[in-house]
Amino acid sequence: MNSPRKLIAIALVFIGVSGGSFFLYLATNGSRAEPVKATHLPMPRPLPAFSLLDQRGESFTRESFTGGWHLVFFGFTNCPDICPATLQQLAIARNRVIEAGGDFPGIVLVSVDPERDTPAILERYLANFGDDIIGVTGDMQELIALTKPLGIYFAKSGHSDSDYSVDHSSVVLLIDGAAEWRALFSAPHDVASFVHDVPLLTGGR
Repeated sequence: MNSPRKLIAIALVFIGVSGGSFFLYLATNGSRAEPVKATHLPMPRPLPAFSLLDQRGESFTRESFTGGWHLVFFGFTNCPDICPATLQQLAIARNRVIEAGGDFPGIVLVSVDPERDTPAILERYLANFGDDIIGVTGDMQELIALTKPLGIYFAKSGHSDSDYSVDHSSVVLLIDGAAEWRALFSAPHDVASFVHDVPLLTGGR
């Protein structure tokens, strides 16, 4: 019969061999049980009807969201800080998830400055953040039709009709393949939270 000391020694060897794998499993699976940053809506909210244009001048409507997941950010090309930073963070997160073998939603920038952000300007601007990012602009009333039901705030700030900024909500919305709003990320944003939470919420890993 094995002595208690021998049993303890065997147990310690087993822990030394298997413990690393066990804690690695917890780190990569157990820690993913809950989002670390995203707020998940208790009930999905269907997007309202709207009609805008993408950066190629083609129609972009509620139906454009069907069939796949999307992350939607509201900003503008003249934004000096949070807009380019958020788009860069989303692009980096997407690359990391895809490189790890996962799936990542499409990224959509909806301009809250449609007076200046034409489709051509959006196309040039988004080229700085990688391929396949969609830019959306169009008629102000159609933009309001999209943003108001979602609680997205934006307003001009400044003293000139030509030289102005736009104050706006900085959340990132997660939209599912049925064109329903499922979750949101509040600022400040960071790459790690997108990498952890987005695949967890979409089942993309």
